[in-house]
Amino acid sequence: MNPSASDWILKFLNLFEKEELIGTFKNDHEFYETLKHTGFIYGVSVSALPKKTLGNLKLTKEELSKINLFHALLFQFFYTNENGTYEEAIKSILLFYNQLEKGKKGFFQKFSLSQSPSNTLEHILSARLQSANSLLKKNTISLFTHALLYLDVLSYKQWQKDPNSVKKYYRQQETIVLTACFYTLKSKKKKTKYDKLLIELFETSSEYIIDESEGGSATFLDSLNYLDNDGDSLEKKYILDLCCLTVWEDLKLDYSEQQFLQQLLVTLSLSEIELQKSLSDLATFSKKYTEKILLFEYSNPVKQFYKQSASTVKLLIIRNKDRLARELEESGELVVLLGQSTVRDLSAEEKSKVKEQLLDICKTIPSLTIFLLPGGTVLLPLLVKFIPKLLPSSFQENRIESSKSKE
Repeated sequence: MNPSASDWILKFLNLFEKEELIGTFKNDHEFYETLKHTGFIYGVSVSALPKKTLGNLKLTKEELSKINLFHALLFQFFYTNENGTYEEAIKSILLFYNQLEKGKKGFFQKFSLSQSPSNTLEHILSARLQSANSLLKKNTISLFTHALLYLDVLSYKQWQKDPNSVKKYYRQQETIVLTACFYTLKSKKKKTKYDKLLIELFETSSEYIIDESEGGSATFLDSLNYLDNDGDSLEKKYILDLCCLTVWEDLKLDYSEQQFLQQLLVTLSLSEIELQKSLSDLATFSKKYTEKILLFEYSNPVKQFYKQSASTVKLLIIRNKDRLARELEESGELVVLLGQSTVRDLSAEEKSKVKEQLLDICKTIPSLTIFLLPGGTVLLPLLVKFIPKLLPSSFQENRIESSKSKE
C-alpha cells in the first residue's frame, strides 16, 4: 500500500476486516492510548495502528501520520455508528471537513468534483500535511502542526453531536491547547534563549490572546472549568500530553513547572497518576525511538522549532517576494501597519487587521498555505517581523508616496 498514491484508502480498507480496525478497542480512551504509542499524538508517527504489515514499502512519518489520522476518524465514526459501512464513514468525514472548511481557498478548490469520495478524502488528508512537509526539510515543526492533527479527531467527535458548533469548537480547542503549552513553557524556572523566543512568539500572536499579567496563568486555568463536566475527557488527556511534550527537554520537572502542572491537574480533575503516566509514556516512546526520530535527537526541541520556523518563514518570503510585493501594492492599509509595527507596538485591533489581511494573502499563494495549517497562525508574527526586512522596497515606496501626499 502506498499512501502517496491514488486509491490508498480503498487499499487500506481492503487489507483489513472491520473488526481488525475497530473491534480490537474497547472504547475511545483505549484507542487514544494506542494511538499515542504510534507517536501520532506527539506529531511524529513511527508506526500505524494495525499489527498486520501494510506492504513492502518503507513508509515515511508523514505517510504514517496520514494513515493514523484516517484510522482515528474511521474509529470515531464506527464508535457512534456501529452498524455503518465504510462508504458511509467516508461520506461522513467529508461532510465534517466541508463544515469545518479547513484550508478554505488554498486547500479545497483544486479538488475535482468528479473524483470519488475516497479520492477526495485522500486529497484532503494530504492537504493537512503537505503544505508543511513540502517546505520543511526537518520534522521539528511537527511539534505544533502534526501534534495538532488530533484536534481534527476531537472536532469530528464534536461534529457528530452538533455539526453547527464544530468551527467554534475547533478554534476554542486549538487556542486552549496552545495556550496551555505556552504557560507550561513560561513556568520553566531556567528558560533558554529559545524558550524566551518562543514565549515571545506566542505573546505577539494576535490569534491567541495571552494574559501577560502575573495572574495570567490562573485566569487561563479558570477558563478550563467548562471541561469539568466530563471527569475523563479525551480533551484533558490530550492537553496534559502536549504540556508534557512542551517540557520534554530533560523530563525533570523543576519546582515552578511542577507547580503549574499540579494546578493544571486540579483544574482538569486529573490525578497525579495521570501526570506520571503522561511523562512515563513520553519517556518510553523517546527511549524506544530516539535513533529513529529526528525530533527527539535534539536536547531542545523548542530551539529547533524556533530556528526552523524562522528560517522557513524567511525562505517563504524570499521565494514569493514578487507575488507578495504585488499583493502588498493592493493592500495599502496592510503596508502601513506592517511598517508601523517596526517602530511601535500595534493595538489589538490593528493586529487583528494585519492577521486577517495576511491570511487573505496566504490563501492566494499556494506555498503560503502553511499558515492555514493547525497552529500555523502562531508563525504569523514571524511573517510580520520579516516582511518589512526582506521586502524593503515595498515600504520605501510607501514612505515616499506618503511624504509626497503631505506636500
